[in-house]
Amino acid sequence: MKDLTPRVVGLISDTHGLLRGEAVEALRGSDLIVHAGDVGDPAILAELRRLAPVRAVRGNNDRGAWAAALPETDRVRIGAIEVLVLHDLSELAIDPAASGCRVVVAGHSHRPAHAVRDGVHFVNPGSAGPRRFRLPVSVARLSVDGDRVAVELVELAVAAPARAGRRA
Repeated sequence: MKDLTPRVVGLISDTHGLLRGEAVEALRGSDLIVHAGDVGDPAILAELRRLAPVRAVRGNNDRGAWAAALPETDRVRIGAIEVLVLHDLSELAIDPAASGCRVVVAGHSHRPAHAVRDGVHFVNPGSAGPRRFRLPVSVARLSVDGDRVAVELVELAVAAPARAGRRA
């Protein structure tokens, strides 16, 4: 019997209404895509669904009826691994390790990051939308093989923001 459990999960956050072609290409081949909030436009989720099934949570900038339908947190099982998704890590209200979660995905800060604490992978895919400050534009990939987890942060090659010219 073939195991149809997703094994490669594309992680994206903070699109703020902009789905870059580079992000789409980086997520292509994912078995599942998880959006950690601040989607900005429901068309983003529709476009991502053309690549793979999508799970998404509501960010602090997501407003309107479409956004109200998104949960504030979500739990997703990937094979033997439980993944907790929320937008802002500072709002984490449970002990992930005690509740059986091996991965926590959160956005909000726009800073890509991956750390392992008490056996739990904390992943921020960064911001895939409009560039903020000098932060990279990025997504991430989560790979699951049995009870093993691997995380890859993927910086997207996008043009630097244009600088406003000085007027004479």
